[in-house]
Amino acid sequence: MSTNPFERSALQDSWLGRRNAGIKFGAALVCSVLIILVIDPLTASLILGLEIFGLLVARFNAFTLLIRFWPILVASLVGGWATALLAEKNGEVVLDLGFNYLTTHSVEIGVAMVLRSLALALPSLMFFTTVDPTDWGDSLAQTWRLPARFVLAALAALRLVGLMLAEWNTLSMTRRARGVTGSSSAAGLVQSIRASGGQTFALLVQALRRGSRLAITMEARGFGNRQRTWARPDRFTPGDLVFTVCALAIPLVAYAASFSVGSLQLLWQ
Repeated sequence: MSTNPFERSALQDSWLGRRNAGIKFGAALVCSVLIILVIDPLTASLILGLEIFGLLVARFNAFTLLIRFWPILVASLVGGWATALLAEKNGEVVLDLGFNYLTTHSVEIGVAMVLRSLALALPSLMFFTTVDPTDWGDSLAQTWRLPARFVLAALAALRLVGLMLAEWNTLSMTRRARGVTGSSSAAGLVQSIRASGGQTFALLVQALRRGSRLAITMEARGFGNRQRTWARPDRFTPGDLVFTVCALAIPLVAYAASFSVGSLQLLWQ
């Protein structure tokens, strides 16, 4: 596994990875808003199914992606269970827990929450796993016309996230070599908590120093000028148009199918 943060991954070189970053960001944003607006399980299940089908057609394994980011899958299930417990109890009792109970209506709301969460997660995971941060920064500045100063600063900060993780690991190994970490006893646990606080403060100091040096360097190289040129102009291809049409068609088709059977229920209804 390569440790070079600038090396493109296999997902970024796929058909979805070659699509314009700004187009993918806009499509994922619009789809997410349309998913949030519905609360019935049929529409959510249709959107999720169409998303999985579309990703599989594009040779992007959605199931592997969800398993890889298993905390999102677990959080969706936990959120659905909590929603079912707290939802309004209408209909027949399905499960009596003693301190609480589930009904057909509350289970329906919980299932809809799980489906909505997964349907929301897939576009975001697709975007962040197929977009190179530099391409995204170029697209935000050129296509979305965001201030170049803000975009470049955010891109630089994003590039430093991996470096901060590496420095955290280095600090941990250094403290372990010096015997700062605690043992498995209660006193050792308190010592470990104190050591983690000191390690966090040390990382914060390093981050502030690195950020100050980076800001001075960017100012010295003219990153704060109002007008600038771009080494990689943002381009659009016919594939971007196909992606946009297909991405927007997923929630719209689900809306239409759910409305045709009278199951569409929006957030404010």
